[in-house]
Amino acid sequence: MRAAVYEEYKKPLEIQAVADPTPGEDGVVIEVKATGLCRSDWHGWMGHDPDIRLPHVPGHELAGIVVATGQAVTRWQPGDRVTMPFVCGCGTCPQCVSGNHQVCDHQFQPGFTHWGSFAEYVAIQHADVNLVRLPETLDFVTAASLGCRFVTSFRGVVDQGKVSAGQWVAVHGCGGVGLSAIMIASALGANVVAVDITEEKLAFARSIGAFATVNGLGTADVAAAVREITGGGAHVSVDALGSQVTCFNSIANLRKRGKHIQIGLMAGEQRHPNIPMDQVIANELEILGSHGMQAYRYPAMLEMIRAGKLQPEKLVGRTITLDQAITELTNMDNFSGTGVTVIDRF
Repeated sequence: MRAAVYEEYKKPLEIQAVADPTPGEDGVVIEVKATGLCRSDWHGWMGHDPDIRLPHVPGHELAGIVVATGQAVTRWQPGDRVTMPFVCGCGTCPQCVSGNHQVCDHQFQPGFTHWGSFAEYVAIQHADVNLVRLPETLDFVTAASLGCRFVTSFRGVVDQGKVSAGQWVAVHGCGGVGLSAIMIASALGANVVAVDITEEKLAFARSIGAFATVNGLGTADVAAAVREITGGGAHVSVDALGSQVTCFNSIANLRKRGKHIQIGLMAGEQRHPNIPMDQVIANELEILGSHGMQAYRYPAMLEMIRAGKLQPEKLVGRTITLDQAITELTNMDNFSGTGVTVIDRF
């Protein structure tokens, strides 16, 4: 099969002919029909993930068709249209038994712990626990765009933040994660303040539901600006980028007893940010992480899509080929373009 491979961190990727994968006893092989291009893949390529072993095939936001199954698989068969979380649970550890597959003690992550979906085929472990059946009405590109960004935002906003109608929600960073969080929070009836440094992305944020916007480049104190707009601060605030600046601002712009949700990865030199701990203590703030979403929670999200409350297809900026992806991945830290990029030609 054709796959995008890097043999050294921070070095160019190449399209190579590599062996087709085979399914493990409890796994499947999926023919990849679409896969998202995500900044997490860039972090892996930079060497920020200790689980990656070189040479490596990135890619973790995928949708496709099952083409082979292991002997122990009972729920899936060739021809099934599927997607999956980017964090897959083993199904048996204490975290999985408690329903928290997204923090599994033995998690399987395509594109990180194992070769990923920047390829014609990908092998997936623990299929009965982790695969999600796609509705016939959901196309592969949209399904892949749900990837880690949309589902992690869904869990962050719905399950961790418990956002409700009438609340103020601030979203820092209007990339794929941030735009997803804006759409989801708006669908729940919240008033969303979008924060970014480009007017193009802020305009797009308004088009998908943001009530107000703040341009960080032209604002001396972003947190103060959000507190003024919201009349005292956000009830829930999301760092959708993962930088020391956005993390600090997201916490600092909260009202008393507000919740900060960290979705953007804090990696490399950004991983130990300054935190306004004086405000955390005095205002009884909550700091929560959001790391993927369990497969069994997908139906709630898919039902909102079916009902038209969520329209993730609007977040797809463009589709590219696998050959184009080898250049696009290495340039992801430029934050150019609006929306999600999806590979759909292999």
